[in-house]
Amino acid sequence: MPAALGYRMPAEWEPHDATWLAWPHYHGDWPGKFEPIPWVYTEIIRNLARRERVELIVNDAAAERQVRKLLDRANALSPNVRFHRWPTNRGWMRDSGCIFSTAHVGTAAPGRPTGASAQDELLALKFRFNAWAKYSNWRHDEKIGTLMANAAHASGIRPLSRKTRVVLEGGSVDVNGHGTLLTTEECLLSKIQQRNPAMSRKDYEKVFADYLGAPHTIWLGRGIFGDDTHGHVDDLVRFVSPDTVVTVVESNPRDVNHKPLRDNLRRLHAARDQAGKPLNIVELPMPAPVVFEQRRLPASYANFYIANGIVLAPVFNDPNDRIALNTLAALFPTREVVPIYSGDLIWGLGTIHCMTQQQPAP
Repeated sequence: MPAALGYRMPAEWEPHDATWLAWPHYHGDWPGKFEPIPWVYTEIIRNLARRERVELIVNDAAAERQVRKLLDRANALSPNVRFHRWPTNRGWMRDSGCIFSTAHVGTAAPGRPTGASAQDELLALKFRFNAWAKYSNWRHDEKIGTLMANAAHASGIRPLSRKTRVVLEGGSVDVNGHGTLLTTEECLLSKIQQRNPAMSRKDYEKVFADYLGAPHTIWLGRGIFGDDTHGHVDDLVRFVSPDTVVTVVESNPRDVNHKPLRDNLRRLHAARDQAGKPLNIVELPMPAPVVFEQRRLPASYANFYIANGIVLAPVFNDPNDRIALNTLAALFPTREVVPIYSGDLIWGLGTIHCMTQQQPAP
């Protein structure tokens, strides 16, 4: 098992080699509102490429030519953007891409050759992807993790539980890099959109320990209303340091999110980390409800992305944007916090964290 050989999923704030993105092309994710979406991507790429390499997946050569033109118009075309011509169904790389794992710094893991190169230190965990046990268009995306692993020269591993491949999306877990993982019961234990019908709570915890190097799991309850992944944790609670989490709260007692978020906050106060210590808990407000075509969308400030020297934060033209940005700036004093307007992006039911996947530096 990777953890037994000294491997673990690093925390997101640890150094990156790159960020993986897939260029948006599936209009069905933003029906009637697709036109602004590529420009949101150009802004994200422009900011990321100043700090780290961007591995950008496009469907084919024609798509690459078109994307290069758009990036050039937006002052976002950079030598730090590397293109990969692979067909995709959709662009949510957090969930369809592989999860990279690295060796513990300073450990001599048994079974790893002495003097192993940096490439040997990078593993790619290729969990199964089935479009959140909800959609039928996933077969191209299911192959993306393997292609990513090959491009990164990482050894690929297909995690198993009871000899069966495990379905797991990156948005359903968050780690502190020191042995503790956050997830939700709604996503992994509910019979709605059930990813792994044969897996129990203990089975998941064993997978987290064996493959992600996170033997201590903190289970939250429900996700936010409108989340079609059915409870991803990256809209709720995020580690921002080994002992500190930010969690979204809803102050309006009449809002549908008030009670489940209050329950999650209570669970966090009762939780302990891998060393048995209580967590430092910082609250983030929720934006006012974002509604389009009479549908409440899963807008959340928790869906930020931490890259080298920068934090990309979703904003919604809401008064609480300022509070969220100030909170993140205080939590990441050495990083630039960049707001990304996500009022259009959220019509696809995800924002910045959902569309990115980090490749840690070995």
